[in-house]
Amino acid sequence: MAYGGYYSKTESRVSNLRKVTNLRFFFHGILGGENTTAVTVASANSSLLGPSNSIVVDHAPLTVGPEPTSKTIGNAQGLEVFAGRDTTTVVVYLDFGFTEGELNGSSISVFSRNPATETERELAVIGGRGKFKLAEGYALLKTIFISNTSLVVEYNVTVIHY
Repeated sequence: MAYGGYYSKTESRVSNLRKVTNLRFFFHGILGGENTTAVTVASANSSLLGPSNSIVVDHAPLTVGPEPTSKTIGNAQGLEVFAGRDTTTVVVYLDFGFTEGELNGSSISVFSRNPATETERELAVIGGRGKFKLAEGYALLKTIFISNTSLVVEYNVTVIHY
């Protein structure tokens, strides 16, 4: 008779070679038109829940400057969940994938509550890949421009990684 079981091997070689990387880039969201970067994929159909219960999928460019014509260095992909009666707070999961320079092929991921109408706010960095394996840290956000159809947000990110 054969027996199977769970197997785990733990190695104690935690490195003290943690690195800190500071990043600055700009997120460009377009909320309508032919170059839309955010699309609502689900929305509650109930007046009891309020107007904000929806899920939005993002695929937005990241640039080196606030101008839309600035050099693109990657893209943000993820979800925004507008939950509850408060239309100004969003729970976001975004993966920032870098496509240029020494960070090409690497990414960082944030998951946090985002009080979007505040000019400055903070999100948690919860992971990464490539050069940012086992990443943690935080992102300071500052809204540079916002209108009914577009927004530009500056990200200053501190990433702690191996």
